[in-house]
Amino acid sequence: MTWMFKAFLKQLFGAKYERLGQALSGFLLVFLSLSIAGFQVVVRVQILYLMSGAFSAGILWQALKAKDRADQLQNMLMLPFDNGKFVFSYIASLGSYVCLTKTAILLALLWAVSSPGSEEIFGSVLCAVLGVLLAAAVFARRHQWYAVSLWVLSLTAILLFFGERIWFWVLAAGNGAIAVWILYHTDGYSFIFERRIPFRQGKIHSRHSIWRYFFRYLLSHKNYLANTAILWGVACVLPFFLGQTGNLFTAPVGFSILSMNTPVCILLSCDPDLLLAVHALPGQRKAFCLPYGLFLFCVNLAADGIFLCSLQLQNGGVTILTMLAALFFALQSAILSALLEWFCPIRGWKIESDLWHHPRKYLVPAGMLLLAGAVGVKPAIVPWLLLLLAAEVAGLLIWCRRDNA
Repeated sequence: MTWMFKAFLKQLFGAKYERLGQALSGFLLVFLSLSIAGFQVVVRVQILYLMSGAFSAGILWQALKAKDRADQLQNMLMLPFDNGKFVFSYIASLGSYVCLTKTAILLALLWAVSSPGSEEIFGSVLCAVLGVLLAAAVFARRHQWYAVSLWVLSLTAILLFFGERIWFWVLAAGNGAIAVWILYHTDGYSFIFERRIPFRQGKIHSRHSIWRYFFRYLLSHKNYLANTAILWGVACVLPFFLGQTGNLFTAPVGFSILSMNTPVCILLSCDPDLLLAVHALPGQRKAFCLPYGLFLFCVNLAADGIFLCSLQLQNGGVTILTMLAALFFALQSAILSALLEWFCPIRGWKIESDLWHHPRKYLVPAGMLLLAGAVGVKPAIVPWLLLLLAAEVAGLLIWCRRDNA
């Protein structure tokens, strides 16, 4: 079991476990920064435990479903192995990676702003481990969806109603033992997630269309569509949270927040084969980069349009200048996201969750927030920003046309 566990760990943390040091550094940075800031909120014990367990379970589930995980697992399963040792080595290594690189950051944030006691800290760590075990067990029995759904709902109810009592730990230990028993009797091949795409006799197209590829890509990745739908839902309620401030200040801030649509902004990073092909083939600036920027612009503009409609219904006062600001922020963020993905794609990631939580996702929204502050202070600069954007677009078109490599 030891050599299998180390093999899985080195796949995730690197040959010399260098990612472990990076994760611990991030944990300390977040915890110390928020502690020094002195910002404090009250977080109930049940919420702390629920966030720790649910977040760990969600990240592990996403990692188990990742295509690269399935490919690596198939290679490992070609070797002779003991089934029980293989399963526990795989889940222990993947769970360690999730808890140390993802959940640790969340716990650092929660611990810094809520100042929990030693019992709550210990409990949140145990809930993270329990979330990993339960997610792995549910994933292994995912075909029995009716039973596992009832199990998950009952666990959530136990946490919400008994989170502050000793009975919670008794029931949690019992459910953890059940999860371990399920994993012990689970075959290693159960963790290979097969994406079944039904065969459809579609229309045969004589010409290629990159737009058709974009839409098919989204349809084949339902979680990307779900994330976009959630973002549009956020656009509906965002005016309520931004308050009754003037629209010339509220709207640009909302546009900046809505530019953080991670799944559609990592189209090249999440597919290394596509990234290699796009950069190797000639004429891809015009054939791929330009349509990709337009695609991001359409997605951003849809979110901004929903936000403006909600803002008009709740607060009113949306002007032509506000609409022009929406056009500027949608196009500018799309251009920056496309160029960032073209010149600085995310490489060296281990699981798909690394892409979704990479710090690069905050670069464009942060830049847009700075522009939002400038627009909020001096709205008259919007026409000048549009002129600069027009010059930027002209320069990009020339750059795309000169792609003869």
